[in-house]
Amino acid sequence: MENNNPYRVLKTTRFLSCVLLVLGFQASTFSQQYEIPEQTKKIVFLGNSITYQGSFIHCIDAFLELKSPESKYEIINLGLPSETVSGLSEPNHANGEFPRPDLHERLQRALDQTKPDLVIANYGMNDGIYLPFDEGRFGKFKEGMIWLHESVEKSGAKIIHVTPPVFDERKDPAYANVLDIYSSWLVSMRYTHDWEVIDLHWPMRKALEDHRKENPEFAFAEDGVHPNADGHFLMAKEILIGLGMNEIEEKEHSSQLLNHKNGEEILNLISQRQTILRDAWLRSTGHNRPGLTTGLPMEEAQKKVNQLNQEIELMINEIKSSLTDSIK
Repeated sequence: MENNNPYRVLKTTRFLSCVLLVLGFQASTFSQQYEIPEQTKKIVFLGNSITYQGSFIHCIDAFLELKSPESKYEIINLGLPSETVSGLSEPNHANGEFPRPDLHERLQRALDQTKPDLVIANYGMNDGIYLPFDEGRFGKFKEGMIWLHESVEKSGAKIIHVTPPVFDERKDPAYANVLDIYSSWLVSMRYTHDWEVIDLHWPMRKALEDHRKENPEFAFAEDGVHPNADGHFLMAKEILIGLGMNEIEEKEHSSQLLNHKNGEEILNLISQRQTILRDAWLRSTGHNRPGLTTGLPMEEAQKKVNQLNQEIELMINEIKSSLTDSIK
């Protein structure tokens, strides 16, 4: 009997992979934008160690706090180092100490406890487990992404997918190609299944190439994987543009993104807030990844966050006051 499931994962040929690679270059010039849905209060970020490190989330949180403090978004970082959505792991990952954590193990608990209105998910970097392209591994990535999409929608939340950051081809051109293919497939889901997808992979790849024309030693990630401050800023910028914040398109640094009195101080306080809450939520929701800082119990974490929120609110009120004075 014919399988009419629209999410049926078909065997992908090398030819299709090449087509997707070409489409990726084309898609980078046709970005789509999405609005944060009305009534959104809780926004949960899911991802791997890049999300866990979270500098791009801190920038997004600070920008939204300054742009629309009345919205009072609760932005929760549930990134987990080493995690995949494909469920794959290298035979000797972490020198054999532990396999890569699998999002399947914790997603339902995370959704049940955080009750998000919107999920922003960034997977792919670890999902090819740093090996050359393989149809089987690609299939596992697609299956995992489809499962993630359906699970979030079933919970009642909206989901926006974000393509993975660029993998530096100087470290391994074969794995850079894997990330190109995975990103292109994800972008294609905009058109074939009406997914909301923000593409940061191809803009980041182009930015890397442009920078290297001026400085051949330039890198967004010294290890090829984990973006530095410039890389995290570009990630924040592309996600915010994808959410309709076109006013930041010409910004080149976080200091320009937060071009307000007390902007850098607010970013620092928000970074502290994000770290406390990330660790507390990871403790509360649970995970199988050893070696992480144990977060505070949620009640204790919230007390510290409330103190930070008071400081942030005071600084924002100073900004409002100075803007009012400048109009007079």
